[in-house]
Amino acid sequence: MKKKTLCLLLMLAMLPLLAFAQKSTFEIKDGHFYRNGKVTPILSGEMHYPRIPHQYWRHRIQMMKAMGLNTVATYVFWNLHEPEPGKWDFTGDKNLAEYIKIAGEEGMMVILRPGPYVCAEWEFGGYPWWLQNIKGMEIRRDNPEFLKCTKAYIDRLYKEVGNLQCTKGGPIVMVQCENEFGSYVAQRKDIPLAEHRAYNAKIKQQLADAGFNVPLFTSDGSWLFEGGSTPGALPTANGESNIENLKKVVNEYHGGKGPYMVAEFYPGWLMHWAEPFPIVGDSEVARQTEAYLKNDVSINFYMVHGGTNFGFTSGANYDKKRDIQPDLTSYDYGSPISEAGWVTPKFDSIRNVIKKYVKYPVPAAPAQIGLIEIPSIKLNKVASVLGYAEKQKPVTSDAPLTFEEMNQGYGYVLYSRRFNQPISGTLEIPGLRDYAVVYIDGEKVGVLNRNTKTYSMEIDIPFNSTLQILVENMGRINYGSEIVHNTKGIISPVKIAGMEINGNWNMVQLPMSEAPVLANLKGDVYNNTPAEAAKLKNAPVLYEGTFNLDKTGDTFIDMENWGKGIIFINGINIGRYWQVGPQQTLYIPGVWLKKGENKIVIFEQLNEEPKTEVRTVKTPVLMKLKN
Repeated sequence: MKKKTLCLLLMLAMLPLLAFAQKSTFEIKDGHFYRNGKVTPILSGEMHYPRIPHQYWRHRIQMMKAMGLNTVATYVFWNLHEPEPGKWDFTGDKNLAEYIKIAGEEGMMVILRPGPYVCAEWEFGGYPWWLQNIKGMEIRRDNPEFLKCTKAYIDRLYKEVGNLQCTKGGPIVMVQCENEFGSYVAQRKDIPLAEHRAYNAKIKQQLADAGFNVPLFTSDGSWLFEGGSTPGALPTANGESNIENLKKVVNEYHGGKGPYMVAEFYPGWLMHWAEPFPIVGDSEVARQTEAYLKNDVSINFYMVHGGTNFGFTSGANYDKKRDIQPDLTSYDYGSPISEAGWVTPKFDSIRNVIKKYVKYPVPAAPAQIGLIEIPSIKLNKVASVLGYAEKQKPVTSDAPLTFEEMNQGYGYVLYSRRFNQPISGTLEIPGLRDYAVVYIDGEKVGVLNRNTKTYSMEIDIPFNSTLQILVENMGRINYGSEIVHNTKGIISPVKIAGMEINGNWNMVQLPMSEAPVLANLKGDVYNNTPAEAAKLKNAPVLYEGTFNLDKTGDTFIDMENWGKGIIFINGINIGRYWQVGPQQTLYIPGVWLKKGENKIVIFEQLNEEPKTEVRTVKTPVLMKLKN
């Protein structure tokens, strides 16, 4: 009897795996997608595993099913998985294989977009920052050092997810080759088209050599197929609403037939600090969805659920007005499923359209994750960051070093130099990357900001004084030709009154890769009383507090009256805040809270108004832009 019971339990445990363990077919033929011999349009949603706590993956995939979708698409983020050369991490929120398995268990197909370049408003477009330290390296071109690294990444990725292709019983039905490469070809006219094409073909070959044997595809703007398409991969279009043009250009590059797919159909748009939150109307998205479905066009909503740029994962753009446009911590994107996983009116509008066209049942949405509000979290400790930094052993150099030269990827560096003689005039740091607060002997004298092209200020340094420059990396550029110029910190000489300031530079690294423990800072930690707080006004500080919960749930920390910085909840960096907006709250997933005691640490860079408490609310604030 015991043996029979054990066998039954084992069989039950295997059921989710059996749901997609049988080999299945997915083909591109006769102008259609075929799944197990049947014409199967792709109704996909883009959703990125590291932008969602892994505990919520199944809930979010069930939300996609409830919108009527049959496929999950995701980028793979190389820098997430190889934070240091040769050191790989596929655990926790980085467990891509588990994410794909859950999608399969929920009956969804999976589209894998491994790059190696992904854009995605993600730090450096997914490239590891340390590539910039490799001699002879030129990213995203036919360069031996670069292709050596991409091969190592693609081979390692295959070991992780290769057996999850539909050819081996898994849910992966298509794999993308490179990403929006046609845009890069247009941006980098200094590189011959033949070289661009050679590089693109080599990435495709690396995918095949690794063992990826499901259909491959490319995705580009429809006017960029000449540079972005590659033989043997289905060309798909991004953002193309003109269906006649879509079919015309796919026919031109795919033997006169489909299938036709918009691999990025935008129900919302990306968001930058210090710029208005873009809004795409619900009815507009619903009408376009219906137009696609009426005309046998497969789609991938980018994004169906954006999630959050936790930690230092957000990237940046640039334009003529701003040398850097850092992306918000929230990646809500105006998506049908909100940042916290809620049904939105856009969700309902799309769902109502899709239900008219699909033959499979569309389930109801799962229950929303519970919410809590914390009216007050007391911040009973405060620490001086400058005081702490003065006691650390600095890196020394004749000239300021970049983050990369100090083998640091993210966070902050405090640059300082002592002056034995007084000096005054214009301080110029044209190589600032990206944001700096400037102090003389610990007193704030100004702010420099790549976002506003503010690279200079007047300064007066007295005899025997120290200039201190606290520099923040606000995220590496992830799109455009400037992606190849992505070092951080101070990357060119500092000048005062037209003279280069060389010799005796000290640099204290503050990567904030882990939550600071104030108890370890000893003499620089104070009880957060009004008197102590006043002493630290306008200086960078760490605040610490604890709070007790009798129940957990999702919540949003209200930072509207703060300055600029990052927040750690129970040791997890939930991202950046910045008073300029439009984002004024940061999302805290309930699974990162616990019943009983919780800890918060806030690194506040400006500290213009010292704080003693902070609160959380039940409603996010993402559209409040300040001057």
